[in-house]
Amino acid sequence: MKITEDAFNRAQKIKLIIFDVDGTLSDGGIYIGTGGEIFKAFNCQDGFGITAAHKLGLKTAIITGRESVITTNRAKELGITAVKQGQMDKRNAYKELKAEFKLRDDEIAYVGDDIIDLPVFVQVGFRAAVGNANIEVKERAHFVAENDGGKGAVREAIEFILKSQGKWSELVKQYTTVETNENFSVNQ
Repeated sequence: MKITEDAFNRAQKIKLIIFDVDGTLSDGGIYIGTGGEIFKAFNCQDGFGITAAHKLGLKTAIITGRESVITTNRAKELGITAVKQGQMDKRNAYKELKAEFKLRDDEIAYVGDDIIDLPVFVQVGFRAAVGNANIEVKERAHFVAENDGGKGAVREAIEFILKSQGKWSELVKQYTTVETNENFSVNQ
């Protein structure tokens, strides 16, 4: 996908990034045993991107159609405190997050993969799709990742936003200076 000036300009305004989970933060596989959901696969590069975004001043949230203890645990590990689960119609959760963070649509990004994401996707200022997203999502996206969901696509979207805002170089500098900055470590 060619990156447009419009996408770059939209990404500069972002203060909050909202993520879908299944197919976006995870690879979409849901592994269920006799006792219920056993695990989901998440990507460490995505996790690093999320916690780095926090360190650089961006807020994050989750809106997902499924309820999952695994999602709760992963969100907690990454420092995502605004988590809306069991939201098959994601519009109300989006409205609540917008009010909670006191933001306008143009200050919010959404990263998603499927039709269920479209009601929120079309409202936000910056729309990012994972590489294997549904075609209807990709057609409406300002940014389409090369990687698939759960395979680093979220990291790509975060990097694009941070680079657009001139913050990415600050992160790289933290990791390339000889002196250790203990206050800047991030989780994966």
